[in-house]
Amino acid sequence: MARAALRWHVCERPEEVLAALAGEIAAQARAALAARSRYLVVLAGGETPRALYALLRDLETDWSRWEIYFGDERCLPAGHAERNDVMATETWLGHVPIPPEHIHVIPAELGADAAAERYAAVLASVGRFDTTLLGIGEDGHTASLFPGQPAGAEVGSPDVLAVHGAPKPPSERVSLSARRLAAAAHVEMLALGAAKRDALRRLRAGEPIPAAQIVPGTALGIWADAAAAGSDALD
Repeated sequence: MARAALRWHVCERPEEVLAALAGEIAAQARAALAARSRYLVVLAGGETPRALYALLRDLETDWSRWEIYFGDERCLPAGHAERNDVMATETWLGHVPIPPEHIHVIPAELGADAAAERYAAVLASVGRFDTTLLGIGEDGHTASLFPGQPAGAEVGSPDVLAVHGAPKPPSERVSLSARRLAAAAHVEMLALGAAKRDALRRLRAGEPIPAAQIVPGTALGIWADAAAAGSDALD
């Protein structure tokens, strides 16, 4: 399996990491919008990016030119509090003037198979993303790509995977494949807290965890606080 080069950004405290990553996203958006008409970004779900999204509300940017996609979604009813699109909307997207038609949610309420097919059709006309945001779980999962399940890293893998039997509830999910998540000018992975330290150690060691199957054309950015990074990032 090919390995991604890792680009470490380590700060002592979580709030420093979040501020630095928000600044990096702002810079990536400026560069993309200076080069062409749109900025395409894939959002991470879960709790880790919530504070990051709150910071992004304050960016000075042309929100009308942003296109929002999601890396994964839980198969729950539309509007359910535990959906990733609901968290992102409540924390960030509902507070900025991004046109609704530029926010491309995964219709996971349809079930994993139908939603994956529908979202693959959405992505069929979308080229390389500008920015993919990811998290990493304690077990090394990223998006809804879990250990022991296909990650779709191979050439020719579909853009979107239907996930059945996920080890975390709900068991049915939809996820962009590792290959599609990596198809971005910038891929940034956020990890905060000591609970993520072992997963980052395994990533750095090249162990075949799902997060290690994200292999972008450029280095994979790791944004971590000291508790998560430990001494590994400084070796």
